[in-house]
Amino acid sequence: MGTSIVEVADEKGRVMHMSPQDVTVVALLADPDAPTDIAQRMARVLSSRLADKSGQGRRFDVRVVSEPFTAGTEDPHTLMRRIKDRGSAEDWDIIVALTDLPLHSHGRKVVVDLSHEHGLALLSLPSLGGLRLQTRARRAVEEAVLGLAGPQDTGVEEPPRRQRHPGPFAGRLTPVRPGQLGEEETADLRYVVSGPRGYLRVLLGMVRANRPWRLVPGLSKALAAALATGAVATVNSTVWSLADALSAPRLVIAMVGSVALMIGWLIVDAELWHRSAEGSPEARQKARLYNASTVLTVGIGVLVCYVGLLLVNMVWALFILNEQVFASTTREPMDATDYWTLSWFVASTATVGGALGSGLESDEAIRAAAYSKREQERRHMLQDDQVSSG
Repeated sequence: MGTSIVEVADEKGRVMHMSPQDVTVVALLADPDAPTDIAQRMARVLSSRLADKSGQGRRFDVRVVSEPFTAGTEDPHTLMRRIKDRGSAEDWDIIVALTDLPLHSHGRKVVVDLSHEHGLALLSLPSLGGLRLQTRARRAVEEAVLGLAGPQDTGVEEPPRRQRHPGPFAGRLTPVRPGQLGEEETADLRYVVSGPRGYLRVLLGMVRANRPWRLVPGLSKALAAALATGAVATVNSTVWSLADALSAPRLVIAMVGSVALMIGWLIVDAELWHRSAEGSPEARQKARLYNASTVLTVGIGVLVCYVGLLLVNMVWALFILNEQVFASTTREPMDATDYWTLSWFVASTATVGGALGSGLESDEAIRAAAYSKREQERRHMLQDDQVSSG
């Protein structure tokens, strides 16, 4: 029986005829939304980069599969079994699963689980941090694939399960280090982050996954109320006198107070605060992490709104105010500092009006704007569990 031939295009578009054993099929199994976007972007260059790094004449066929494989669970052991079952009916040699959920095991935050026996990897994107995510994710996937692919036709026996030594993950993704595994787990190697640096890394990654800038269009009614408040306040002579009398420290206090009020109102009104039904230390630690990411996500979104209001108020003041009328009210000639001070104070006032206007938004709309798709599903699942147990 003859050997079948497959066609593979190299990085220059040239078609090469190779036997199947020379091609390693890599499936990027990605959760919908952000993980799928990241997988699709890296897939454009991943085949050629893997071939260059691997050498040995090996070629890689990278495929992106978008599926919600984390639906209903965030347990790494369960997810690895799902990935294994998903790949059993396919012709994939290696599966790298990407999720934007933070994963926890044995009190540690999981970066990646690897199973060399089954050619599986589970990568938690938040553990890579909030900066240069695309580059870090691509490097992590490259290291996972090359580690799982292993040497080709060397005749050297692979190290036994649970006796593997840390690879490039531990050095490249500092403060990542090998983590503890249970005896029944599918993975044979795990990398985790711990300590303050690891906590901050995962927290920033969660905020990045939530994409806080989406909160701005998600608060359309609140922004409309804030803009209306700012427009009225800008032409109010009492506001002119107050702004002229306020010192810089008081303006800062007004800004911080209005932003904090907006953040607190959104979290309380939309029930964004996470309450764990379990009393274990690990559950409380996870709740603190989720709540911290919520505060930062909403805070960044509100600050973006505040800056936008400040700029709009500045333009409106430059267009509408009359310097003679302003001077007759404040008894001082109007200059650039007065425009800036008035716009700053009005932005704080308008933010309070926006907080009141946010009550017109539906809770679902705010949650959709504040959380990633996976995080929304996770919170829906927790709410359903609490209702059923109650």
